[in-house]
Amino acid sequence: MTAAVVSGQYVHPRAGAITWDAWTVEWVERQAWVAGTVSAAQTALQSVPWGSAQMGSVKPSHVQAWVAAEVKRGLAATTIRTRLNYVQMAFRAAVLDKVISASPAVSVKPPRARRPELAMQILTADQVRAVLAAAGSFRPFVEVCLFAGLRLGEAAGLQLQDINFLGRSISVRRQVQGSTISSATIVPPKFGSERLVFVPSELTASLSAHVAAQRLEAPDEMLFRTPLGRLWQRNNAGEEWRRIRGEVGLSAEVTLHTLRHTYASNLIASGCDVVTVQRALGHSQPSITLNVYSHLWPSAEDRTRAATADFMASVTGSADSSRTKGKKPLVRS
Repeated sequence: MTAAVVSGQYVHPRAGAITWDAWTVEWVERQAWVAGTVSAAQTALQSVPWGSAQMGSVKPSHVQAWVAAEVKRGLAATTIRTRLNYVQMAFRAAVLDKVISASPAVSVKPPRARRPELAMQILTADQVRAVLAAAGSFRPFVEVCLFAGLRLGEAAGLQLQDINFLGRSISVRRQVQGSTISSATIVPPKFGSERLVFVPSELTASLSAHVAAQRLEAPDEMLFRTPLGRLWQRNNAGEEWRRIRGEVGLSAEVTLHTLRHTYASNLIASGCDVVTVQRALGHSQPSITLNVYSHLWPSAEDRTRAATADFMASVTGSADSSRTKGKKPLVRS
């Protein structure tokens, strides 16, 4: 005990008597988080089975058993990883505040997620055509997700002033957050996601026709509204997407976010570098882009073969041209 006091690691036994629920409520209130992050944190922190237990009584085995139960319940590995992250953050904060001496969650590992190349869905050109044909009045919304890479909330938060029709660009300045009519609010985009997306003239022409059909005039008018004049949000946009998906015959794994993945894969296939893709998608760091889409970039072996093939073709092509008297050599693309 003396050594712990001298080293600054001493924690009074009564400090850990506060319950998990009481501690996390106070901890969340102190954070400078946006509403969406607060909601996600509360969902994670309230999902544990030791809510009424004292902080000092929670053991590593309790945390590991909770993770295992979430896996058996069928929760996605990425969701469990996010929830565990919030739980670990709360325990770390409790250690810093001398509520507990050590975090029982520090060594707990989340389940392994599927490799991106196996889990990620990307639409083919035929599937894209079918989706657009089935979208109906929801088509302009689908197009900004598919051809500008916007997230669902970002597309729902667009205003008329965000579209530069002559400059062929879209400004992402806000997003709709919430999953119901009553909870849907317009907030700033995620950290690092505010951006200018350069789009083809075909997309701005389509949006121009949409603006004319909806008779939008005021700069701050919402670009997209439901038939009842409400904001699009996670639930009603998801319902509309499920209608489209059912008509086209796509699997349940294909979500509206798949359109964003399809957009990113097209940028990479067209030769765009990591930083270009990062900025177009609104990722705060290039490492995030690589973590999600690294499998789509050509490997070192692919680049080596392609470069050598071009070199070899140029050499053999030059030699052949001297014998074929002006015939154009075939160059591998």
